[in-house]
Amino acid sequence: TKITGINIYLKLEFTQYTGSFKERGARFVMLQLSEEQRKKGCVSASAGNHALAMCYHGLQLGIPITVVMPVVASLMKIQRCKELKGNVIVQGANMIEAKNIAMKLAQESGSLYINGYDHPDVLAGQGTIGIDILEQVPDVDAVVVPVGGGGLITGIGLAVKTLKPSVKVIGVESNGCPGFTNALKAGKPIVTECKASMADGLAVSLVGCNSVETAKHYVDRMVLVKEEDIAVSILRLVEMEKFIVEGAGATPVAAALSGQLDEFIGKNVVLVLSGGNIDSTVLHRAIERGLAADGRLIKIYVKISDRPGGLAELTSIIGSTGACIKRISQERAWLKMDVFSVEVKLVLETRDYEHV
Repeated sequence: TKITGINIYLKLEFTQYTGSFKERGARFVMLQLSEEQRKKGCVSASAGNHALAMCYHGLQLGIPITVVMPVVASLMKIQRCKELKGNVIVQGANMIEAKNIAMKLAQESGSLYINGYDHPDVLAGQGTIGIDILEQVPDVDAVVVPVGGGGLITGIGLAVKTLKPSVKVIGVESNGCPGFTNALKAGKPIVTECKASMADGLAVSLVGCNSVETAKHYVDRMVLVKEEDIAVSILRLVEMEKFIVEGAGATPVAAALSGQLDEFIGKNVVLVLSGGNIDSTVLHRAIERGLAADGRLIKIYVKISDRPGGLAELTSIIGSTGACIKRISQERAWLKMDVFSVEVKLVLETRDYEHV
């Protein structure tokens, strides 16, 4: 709030048992099944959060669950699904291939295929977040939602706009995969090429048909955020709120910090932090990227004399400025300068850009 001037409220969906909002839709859709459908089980395709939610609530309700996860899925999430007694099949180069495999399995076994972002009951389950928001922040002016396949923003948008039409509903995507933005512009789902992103949970090449058709009536606008803004948002949430949130869940904060919600300065805005399932290695990289984007981690190259005392003089100068040397390396062979010089590469920890 102090940084942006917006009265920000955070909806903490990453505190769900499996770490994301996906539990709402998964649980609701399973509760609608007949006894016969429960015995046959359910099949779904997911890169992580929906798979975790399906396995957990399937275990709770005694429903057999098969999840097809693409080969690029997080190893942590694959292992967690297995621990939750799900039948985990790791196949498909991407979500489109994994979905085709899952639909074929469901057809062969007679199980019900559940689309994690387009099944009507899943959308209804996600919509309960919208009801929560209006109960918890009655004077809310806008709700900002991460968008992947579109199920979350569709459910929230429908609920919020039905109960309080004046509330603005804004979706956020990574600029590396603007699938829902492109679909809304085209008026139908279209295939979007997705680049690697910290917001991997939003990397859906082909969004849901039901989601697009419904959301076009309830979503006011979409915004795109850059990778560095996502990294800074993850860092801010760790340092200021002590929250560990995955890249996808941090995108609403990225939208606010990057100035794309400035029309709501002085107004009440709810940011939905949709999930917290981030690998420790990815979290480490995200924090470093955030520090770099924040001017608190810099890389410099310095030419010094390759004689005794040259490096000592350099490190003494750096120390006197209050910067901390994190990494240091020297290059002698691949240089065009004189043989009595050496190029030193340093990674320094600094306070901010002014300090740099």
